[in-house]
Amino acid sequence: MKKQKANPAKSKVCVLKQLCNFIPGPLVAKLARQFGVDKKARSFSPWSHVVSMLYAHLTHAIGLNDVCDGLVHHRGLLASIRGASAPSRNGLSYANKHRDARMAEELFWSVLKHLQSLSAGFAGGHFKGFPRRFKRVINIVDSTTIGLVANCMDWAKHRRRKAAAKCHLRLDLQSFLPLFAIIDTAKDNDAKRAREMCAALKAGEIVLFDKAYIDLTHLFDLSLRGIYFVTRAKENMALRCVKKLLKKPKGNILRDDLVVLKNKKSRQDYPDAMRRVTAWVQVDGQWRVMVFLTNNLQWSPHTISELYRCRWAIETFFRQIKQTLNLCDFLGHSANAVRWQIWSALLLYVLLRFQAWLSRWEHSFVRLFALVRGVLWDRFDLRDLLDFYGTAGGRFRMRATPQQAYFCGFG
Repeated sequence: MKKQKANPAKSKVCVLKQLCNFIPGPLVAKLARQFGVDKKARSFSPWSHVVSMLYAHLTHAIGLNDVCDGLVHHRGLLASIRGASAPSRNGLSYANKHRDARMAEELFWSVLKHLQSLSAGFAGGHFKGFPRRFKRVINIVDSTTIGLVANCMDWAKHRRRKAAAKCHLRLDLQSFLPLFAIIDTAKDNDAKRAREMCAALKAGEIVLFDKAYIDLTHLFDLSLRGIYFVTRAKENMALRCVKKLLKKPKGNILRDDLVVLKNKKSRQDYPDAMRRVTAWVQVDGQWRVMVFLTNNLQWSPHTISELYRCRWAIETFFRQIKQTLNLCDFLGHSANAVRWQIWSALLLYVLLRFQAWLSRWEHSFVRLFALVRGVLWDRFDLRDLLDFYGTAGGRFRMRATPQQAYFCGFG
């Protein structure tokens, strides 16, 4: 029997540097030149800017001073991360406001592509909620609203006293990784973004989305392209049953019909027949009747209901991003600063997920984040450290102690 080590292995570099090492060395400088960010950088380099934003998310910084003071305190270890330097309060604020946030967006997609090329298994993923019998790519399209301060962010106002940004996302259910994202204000409804979100889908793929994304001309376009969709029917949709595929209720399935649109204008937008499945679905411990629409005429009604249930997995992704990472206290009020913070949050999510993949992490993303935050400046080998993490009654023993939970506003 192999003897378990008493302590995790030490490393020559801190944990933060080990995470930053997943970002290719020349990539940030290349993107800075591409988007003209290098011309606006003097003492505070684009690389230092990226590291500072990752640090802000990892520590749940509540303001610019929080980020700058923390980095100045660890300036020696910070300098070991490819020469990164601590910003001043005004320097970080100016960078978030004036440096093109498209650089942060392109950095996210480039790093994600790089990590997928390093490990093919990371691209394939092993999300537990993935229906194993499906060999097709399953895409989930949805959006999440990120609340902002209305009296500080006029650019994001969408109601009289409310301001918000909205992240539209297409998620790969198999790998649980983003495939496409749009970050904008919350003024426009979801249906206007439907075509952009599904533009890159290929024939044979499956897309799941809520009724907010229903656009009949777009749905018909998906059918012509050979893409299968599953969505919920709107309450005001006028549908006429042309054929009953289920004579009487069976299990949780109440009805399974072949339907067409009644309204003449609607029928011009979507002239073909659709499947309408009415089923009992458990939501938050309560059973509700839901009506689903799909253009696939071969699947069983149970399969259609099960596919839509998988759509709720994207809510888990949004919860991980919004509650675990720092998307409640923004470091700037401009649209550019908000985009920098959201794209850097997605970047950190991918870096942590890749580390979890390498370490065969079996616990939650929240636990992973808590552990990394607690040992951010320590010189532990991160992969070895994760092997020692666990809870009472688990297979592992707790060897690293995360910092005490910190609640904003409480001393």
